[in-house]
Amino acid sequence: MNNCIAIITARGGSKRIPRKNIKNFLGSPIIKYSIDAARFAGCFDEVMVSTDDKEIAEIALSLGANVPFTRSKENSGDFATTADVIYEVLDSYKKQGREFKYCCCIYPTAPFVTAEKLRLAYDKLIESNAESVVPIVRFGFPIMRSFKIENGLVKMNWPEHMNTRSQDLPPAFHDCGQFYFLKTESFLKNKKLFTDFTVPVEMPESEVQDIDNEEDWKIAEIKYSFLLDKKRSEHV
Repeated sequence: MNNCIAIITARGGSKRIPRKNIKNFLGSPIIKYSIDAARFAGCFDEVMVSTDDKEIAEIALSLGANVPFTRSKENSGDFATTADVIYEVLDSYKKQGREFKYCCCIYPTAPFVTAEKLRLAYDKLIESNAESVVPIVRFGFPIMRSFKIENGLVKMNWPEHMNTRSQDLPPAFHDCGQFYFLKTESFLKNKKLFTDFTVPVEMPESEVQDIDNEEDWKIAEIKYSFLLDKKRSEHV
């Protein structure tokens, strides 16, 4: 059995940002950042891209990833889940006689993913004996002080915390939307990215950006440029 596979999920049919997965991000196709991170992490026996798109496949191959098969039409639509895609990839490799003890799903629009972060998650998965490791980021404001809108009026979700000090409320976190490191046996059994045995890797807000529209894209470029400038100044 091979030890570990990186699965980069990159279908061709993005709607809100056309050709999103290979769009130029500060000089390179954005998928390059995910491929490079996986290739240089030092923990993967295989780095592959799951896609239904010929151009994405060609770019992925030129960047050093493998594209051993084309993603099915069923798992290339708007309603296919990440878990569906991972399952299909693992099943396709199994039919080729290759199985992996661990797998990592990396999104193609995740430029803040680095080889170091992937290696940290891999080590944490093994050391903790968890079923999965997920990067998370803290909400910038306590969610127990959050609002909802009912009939056009502002209401508190948790009115009992109207006067609770922010520092007295527990922090809340959300998924970074960058990668998921999984124990393959558990994933194939549960077909879930999160289980009762998922451990976190906390990321700073400056290294997290969901990219769903053009404004998100620009913000991600600003954040990434800021981090590059910060690293350069630290090495001066």
